[in-house]
Amino acid sequence: MSLINQTSRPNASLKPSSRRAETSRVYAHLLPIIFPEPTYKFLGLSLTRPLNPHCTALFDPLTRSAWIPSSGDATLLWQRGFFGKGDLSRSEPSWLARQINARKMKGKALTSEEITAKRRAERKQFKLDRAKAIAAAAAEAETAFNEQGRVIAPGIAPDGTRIIPSAATWKPTSAPVPSERSPLDVGPDEEEEMEPIQDLEHLQLSLQEAFFLVWALDCLTILHPQTNVSFTLAEIWNTFQNAHIPSLVPQPNAPSPSRFDNPFLVSYVAYHHYRSHGWVVKSGIKFCVDYLLYKRGPVFQHAEFAIVVIPVYEDPEDQANSPFKLQNAEPFTWSWLSTINRVNSQVQKTLVLSYITIPAESRVSPKVLSSPACFAHYSVREVVLRRFIPARMRD
Repeated sequence: MSLINQTSRPNASLKPSSRRAETSRVYAHLLPIIFPEPTYKFLGLSLTRPLNPHCTALFDPLTRSAWIPSSGDATLLWQRGFFGKGDLSRSEPSWLARQINARKMKGKALTSEEITAKRRAERKQFKLDRAKAIAAAAAEAETAFNEQGRVIAPGIAPDGTRIIPSAATWKPTSAPVPSERSPLDVGPDEEEEMEPIQDLEHLQLSLQEAFFLVWALDCLTILHPQTNVSFTLAEIWNTFQNAHIPSLVPQPNAPSPSRFDNPFLVSYVAYHHYRSHGWVVKSGIKFCVDYLLYKRGPVFQHAEFAIVVIPVYEDPEDQANSPFKLQNAEPFTWSWLSTINRVNSQVQKTLVLSYITIPAESRVSPKVLSSPACFAHYSVREVVLRRFIPARMRD
């Protein structure tokens, strides 16, 4: 299901200022719930109810995710909070739009994937042209030395201009030729006879995003993958925890073992913590971290912070007896930390170590794990880590 259409994507023909205004209008809300301006008041209290949409998802135990089958629900969840990702796209579900653009070849409303592919093709062509120019200049200099006995500067024309192209002056000379017949050669009658493209893409929510929409916002219903019967909150609570238990066949609705260090609980504590503070939280696997924090969303600017979730056991005995091997629970090496910090420093992101304290079972009764009320016993501490560069930070 594509979210890029004439109503949801800014027009490519608009001026930059108009496109920014259109983008701000489309993505004006950071949550699916909208609080309209109060129209009726009684004793100083607003009687206007918030607009709380209700979406439907299908739980998939194999991928540990929830799938949004409806294009309308997917559009709403993406435009209001950037929840989920397209299963056939990098981020925004744009598979259908890419297929339509490839068929029509208009080239006006390129998707993010198409823009990236175009830039990579241009960089590849630039490297090939530069290599050919360097080889030709070297051959010319060698020929001049062998035949005339004079030494010339390779890559410099007689008038002093550079023959070898640079990244600042090079321009693509020709567009890549498509392998199939160009859609421009298709007549109007034949174009009308083309079958419509079936949308094969769905919006995929992580378990943390799905539970946030179910429990914190009450705007999502999750269906059983086999019976299509809606889960209750208690069944979702058990099912999402069971999804992280190693087993050959995932069993939805099965009772979950009561442990505070369940991977779903630890990761959700961090997700809910930053979402409740107004950040747009997305997966950070591309930069070797757990989460990325956006101030407004991916369509406005790059992520500012990269979050590494580090579980900390309040009682070391709980870690020794735990069936889970939580990532980053063991002490990590400085080389690993320096690698992660360098990767994120190169892309202008601040690395944040988010320590999630897991309550001790000897202090807190496991009975509180029967409901999300157990989140009150976790705590979050952050440590900002910045790479020290002596040449830049001397003043």
